Amino acid sequence: MTFIIPLLLGFITAFIGIIPPGLINMTAAKVNLKEGKKNALWFVAGAVLIIFCQVYLAILSARIIDQRPDVVILLREIGFGIFAVLTVYFLWIAKEPKKKKNKIKNQSKKSRFFLGMLLSALNFFPIPYYVFVSVTLASYKLFLFENHFISVFVTGSVLGSFTVFYCYIAFFQKIEQKTDYILKNMNIIIGSITGVISIITLFNIVRYYFA
Repeated sequence: MTFIIPLLLGFITAFIGIIPPGLINMTAAKVNLKEGKKNALWFVAGAVLIIFCQVYLAILSARIIDQRPDVVILLREIGFGIFAVLTVYFLWIAKEPKKKKNKIKNQSKKSRFFLGMLLSALNFFPIPYYVFVSVTLASYKLFLFENHFISVFVTGSVLGSFTVFYCYIAFFQKIEQKTDYILKNMNIIIGSITGVISIITLFNIVRYYFA
């Protein structure tokens, strides 16, 4: 049981963070269509390797932050401000995203592996995302900053990331129309998610000061 909880938490956290159509998962799907599954999986392997490092770095940073209650509440306040601004931006300001057609030239497995690493390294979102998630889960006693717990959580995150990428590779043609729908409504989806997170974060801040 001690391994199941962090594994599931890591898997679910990664799944939620990566499931929206983005540069990496869409590129993996397009590599599969243009060059085949093997090249796409090499691309995913490179991306997942960087994600592994990013998650570990994020949680090690979060462990330091978690030892400072004042920093934790400050992080929540900053997070509330960021998510509130994002909610307003995506729901009322941002324009509808347009689908871009990217041409992918046939490349070797090695080049696809390093392309996956490059695109994943350029994506800094996982670091603050996992810092926020791990600190928040720790505040609810659902996350332990212990070596074995962290290792299993990171393993779950890697498995969750790979699962999402593989789904895009395997089922992209079937979900392409739904993907277009998601892209058209991406602002509403993201704005709704950040809005819910803002409300939960605000509730925790108020409870901290007035409990």
